[in-house]
Parts: sequence; structure tokens; C-alpha cells
Amino acid sequence: MGSGTGSGIRNDAAGDGVRVLPEGRTAYGMQLPVQSQSTLYAESWEAGAGPADLVEIARTADRHGFAYLACCEHVAIPRRLAAAMGTVWYDPVATLSYLAAATVRVRLLSHVAVVALKHPLITAKQYATLDHLSGGRLILGVGAGHVREEFDALGVDFTRRGALLDEAIDALKAALGPQEFPSFQGERIAFTGLGQAPRPAQVPRPPVWVGGSSPAAVRRAAVRGDGWLPQGGSRDRLPAQLARLRQLREEAGIRTPAETGAITEPLYVGEPSWEVGRRTLTGPPERLAESLRAYGAMGVRQIQVRFRSRSRTELTDQMAAFATGVAPHLDAVT
Repeated sequence: MGSGTGSGIRNDAAGDGVRVLPEGRTAYGMQLPVQSQSTLYAESWEAGAGPADLVEIARTADRHGFAYLACCEHVAIPRRLAAAMGTVWYDPVATLSYLAAATVRVRLLSHVAVVALKHPLITAKQYATLDHLSGGRLILGVGAGHVREEFDALGVDFTRRGALLDEAIDALKAALGPQEFPSFQGERIAFTGLGQAPRPAQVPRPPVWVGGSSPAAVRRAAVRGDGWLPQGGSRDRLPAQLARLRQLREEAGIRTPAETGAITEPLYVGEPSWEVGRRTLTGPPERLAESLRAYGAMGVRQIQVRFRSRSRTELTDQMAAFATGVAPHLDAVT
């Protein structure tokens, strides 16, 4: 395992935000396949894939300059949603820790962890250990969750998930900070005089990115997050959402800009010989880069890409083609 990138974390003098993305260019990352197999986006080959495939995909991302690999969280899927969502949802801490040992520089993102389901000290212990083991490569992505049965089974009030998430974020920022014995006093959560080690490798703490595209999620990302992870949606909604986020952040007195992202349309570099779907962006690298530059023009700092593929090899070939052919032109001046 390499030394990671923890020393590259930046925060302003007021300590009101942390930034990890490279300055001056649009970063690109991806959600891992295989680890979640919703019928809404999983490719057919993923059903027979496993750990070896994840390792090869992670190593490809590591070699080709991907900013992060992401893994999402669901504890259990109710029968009413299983046909669409499937029941294959790898645990993000276990999965990202496994891939940390197979990579050296790519960051490890929970996109997203439903942190209101657990006490923040449990979440802090798990993710601090991940950051420590990976040499400071964690990005803690958090979200409110949407499956009521998960909350019911774990005895957490689904109707209060927004307020629970707000307090959990505040508690996690304290628990993942530089103090071995952190303190926090909230409405429902309180701790003091309890030490946790190992501490995260990143100082002052790992970044917290907030997922979701609702007005509440945008506000949460603005006033509590270091970054924002929209959950899909069309391009034409982004400019207004980004402007709102910047306004709320300024009103809250937070000087550090949020590291904003966007999930792109499905991609296929080149001309596919098979049906990839009408929403998929296809064509030569220059054409894809021209389309994707629109995100940077809006103020997006990182794009999350997803490639259509019929096998692991086709996916890793697509990743390499994007990194070598498309990524160099994402910030070209036209």
C-alpha cells in the first residue's frame, strides 16, 4: 500500500471546510459496478462478477487518474423493492477497505452512507479505521436514505431521518477531527471523554460530502458539507441548484467553496457496435469531452462517470479510453 493522499487535504484558516480535489481541473470518479446491482443500471455481466473483478476495476482506476471509487449502502431491501433494486448491496466499509489494499492513490468514497442508521461513534470508528489503513484516502459521503423498512427494522424514526442526518454529520465531524477524545453535545447525541484510535490519517479530518438533490439536501450540503453529490437529475437543473448552494454557503459565513459534483449521462467512448441506449453519450473522445465540459462551465468540480459495457474487460477498456482520450480535454478552452 502506498502513502495515499491524506497530506494533500486543504482547509482555510477558519477551519470551515476541507478540500481534496486537484485545483484547476475537472476531476473524474466512478461508482463501482458489481457492489450494487439495481436493475436500473447494472449490466448483465455483473451478476456473475465478484471480488477479482472489483480489484481489477479498482486497479484500472488507480492507474488512470480516477479521483475516487464509490460504494453505496443499503442494509436490507424489502420485498416490495427487490425487483427493481435487487438485494446485492456490498457493505461500503468492507468493500472500500478491501480495495484500499489493492490500490495506492485513488480515493475511497461512500456514496452514500446512511449514517442516521447507526450511532456516530460506530460510524466514526469504522471510517476512521478505513482512512488510517488507506493512508488518508477516505471521502465520507452521507445521505438521508429512502427505504423506510431499513429504518423500521433498526428502530430509527424514518420520518425524522433529515434531522437525524443533520445531527449525525455534526457529530461525525467532531468524532473524525484531530482530538483523540472528542466531545459533542446535540439534541439526541452526546459524547465526551471517550477516546477512539486509530485516528484518521487526514488532518484536520476526512472530507464529508452530502448526497441528494432535494432542496433539503442542497441546504444540508451547503451548511454542513465539504462537498455535494447530486443524485442524478437532468443537466438543466444544476445551474440553479449550484447557485442556491453557493448562496446558502455564503449566508452561513463559510468561506471554503464546496467541492461540487455531478453524475453524467452513461458514456461509451467510440462508436458502439451494440445498443447502448438513447441517453448514452457516444462518439470520439473530443466529442464526449466537448459535451462534458458543460459541467465544468457550470462550476462543477468533479464528474461521476458510468460506462456501458458487456464485460469487465470492455469496462476497463472504456475506463482507459476515457482517461487517455477524454479527460485531457475536459478543461480545454474553446
